[in-house]
Amino acid sequence: MKESSSSNFLVSFAAFIIIIAGLKIASGFIVPFFLALFFAIVCLPLFHFFHQKGIPDWLSLIVIFLLIFVVLGFVGVIISTSVQEFTENLPEYQQNFNNLIHKTFAFANKHGIKLPQKRLINIFNPSFLIRYTATSLKSFGSVMSNSLFTILVVIFILTESATFSKKLAYIAKTPKTVTYFETFLSNVARYMALKTFTSIATGIIVTLMLWIIGVHYAFLWGLSAFLLNYIPTIGSIIAAIPPIILSLIQFGISRTIIVLAGYLIINFAIGNIIEPKIMGKGLGLSTLVVFLSLVFWGWVFGPVGMFLSVPLTMVVKIALDSQENSRWIAVMLDNDVPLNAEKSSTRQK
Repeated sequence: MKESSSSNFLVSFAAFIIIIAGLKIASGFIVPFFLALFFAIVCLPLFHFFHQKGIPDWLSLIVIFLLIFVVLGFVGVIISTSVQEFTENLPEYQQNFNNLIHKTFAFANKHGIKLPQKRLINIFNPSFLIRYTATSLKSFGSVMSNSLFTILVVIFILTESATFSKKLAYIAKTPKTVTYFETFLSNVARYMALKTFTSIATGIIVTLMLWIIGVHYAFLWGLSAFLLNYIPTIGSIIAAIPPIILSLIQFGISRTIIVLAGYLIINFAIGNIIEPKIMGKGLGLSTLVVFLSLVFWGWVFGPVGMFLSVPLTMVVKIALDSQENSRWIAVMLDNDVPLNAEKSSTRQK
């Protein structure tokens, strides 16, 4: 019996490795689909809202199509204009960065701190850092090249969502399975809707803060704060790094401290106060699992995998929970101990 259990585990583990390897190899094809799935999940509550108000599905799809098209166009315009202005201001930024580095070395030498000047200048080359930022923005803008495909897939997914529950009820073995998946889809849609709301709030507040302080490209940094807020744990940290560096280049240390403090206050208020209140317990994943899933799916699919790390992990959790021999892994992924497990533990005591 033990040998059978061990062999089943090894076979399951080998199948898991093969599936992940296949997903990573085919990521170029799968990633656009997952990006479309991300937009579809975000738009699903709006589509259901229109349906409940008696608006025809075809009209709802047209409105959502135009909305996505406008949003993607707005994002594309912000990125392209920001990259162009960034490139034009590159010499000024590089000069300011060089002056800042020389002031830092002068301050260190004045206080008897020896720094390897040539080595540090080669490592933290201002031109390299700024050009790398511009290249990253351009590569992000290339995502828009598949925007038409993405929108079409979103429309098809929303069209199928109306009959998905009926198809699931037809192929499911038990009503419990149907209820389980419908609850899962409802939770994921709710999570994405609330996350979109908090991300929009984060983007607007960051844009206003940077615009008032005078940091260049406030709309671009607000957009990055909105997008990266979908990435758990580290997304908001990554979004804060470029504007803080740019503020340091523009103004020096004084206003940069204000920018840093502003980001800390915004991220703390939204991430630790507002989000937990409106989301409740969330989707039942532990904090450690959320972080590890972020790293894992980011490795498999890149940035889109980071955006979808929570829903993808929930799908894996449901699959594991559906089988008796793998249910213990689903329990390990949960953020709480199941009630029956607590009762059995109490009885053993």
